[in-house]
Amino acid sequence: MDLPNGKRAIGTKWVFRIKKDERGIVIRNKARLVAPGHRQEEGIDYEEVLAPVARIEAIRLFLAYAYFLGFLVYQMDVKNAFLYGTIEEEVYVTQPPGFKDPDHPDKVYKVVKALYGLHQAPRAWYETLANYLLGNGFKIGKIDQTLFIKKQKGDIFLVQVYVDDIIFGSTNKKMCTAFEKLMKDKFQMTEILKKFNYTDVKSVSTPIDLEKHLVKDGDADDVDVHLYRSMIGSLMYLTTSRPDIMFAVCACARYQVAPNISHLLAIKRIFRYLKGKPTLGLWYSRDSPFELVAYTDSDYAKATQDRKSTTGGCQILGK
Repeated sequence: MDLPNGKRAIGTKWVFRIKKDERGIVIRNKARLVAPGHRQEEGIDYEEVLAPVARIEAIRLFLAYAYFLGFLVYQMDVKNAFLYGTIEEEVYVTQPPGFKDPDHPDKVYKVVKALYGLHQAPRAWYETLANYLLGNGFKIGKIDQTLFIKKQKGDIFLVQVYVDDIIFGSTNKKMCTAFEKLMKDKFQMTEILKKFNYTDVKSVSTPIDLEKHLVKDGDADDVDVHLYRSMIGSLMYLTTSRPDIMFAVCACARYQVAPNISHLLAIKRIFRYLKGKPTLGLWYSRDSPFELVAYTDSDYAKATQDRKSTTGGCQILGK
């Protein structure tokens, strides 16, 4: 369409990525169309961009409650989640490089679905998912807006959203099966090992190599920074139930700005470890009461200058 008077178009660009297997052989060439969000202006190109994200404590609480009620918890990952969001603001982008119409080079696109790079993409995805769940009988949590609840004939169904990762469970297994089908009918789903093609790799017994320390090496070959950050994001989410990988993941997360081949190999080792140790994780006692226990303590005016006290607290729910 023609660019309306008083409006401006945001440029677009292609991000290319070469996907290789464990032997370094190219298996796929990928291209992603992105919009440079840093060129957007608040109040003109976007309004609200904040998207609710589940806290790690909320996910662990979810797991404790699930174990207290005695039901299984499932996890799924939404492929290309940000592309599902519908843009509410009036946003225009230029024609992609290499795909310009020679007869209409000045025409622009009006954005309906979100593009990677747009400030409002995460918010648009959350609202799309929330509206979809609310339209299928779920109610949103009054305190935690990433928690969705559905009650049916004495059974309860819970869904927790962490960006594009979703965990869910129910006292009725049939409701889980129905939910999985419901989501697959609307979105493309995957799981973490399949997402990064690590289902057939050789497993290892430890998540980190103690003999090879991670360092910043300017002479080493760089790797795809987007792939590296995506791996880190997925693993950080997984640490909510797998504290055994917390140290290794945090060590690798320090090199997200400019990762090289040694850092990528360290990340791959964590995935290989997960493949060999799928049953490890947080343990919740079945016979423990699901009650809130709180502790507090103070150092009693230990500050030497003003004699103020420092107070700390800890709350535990369901062990």
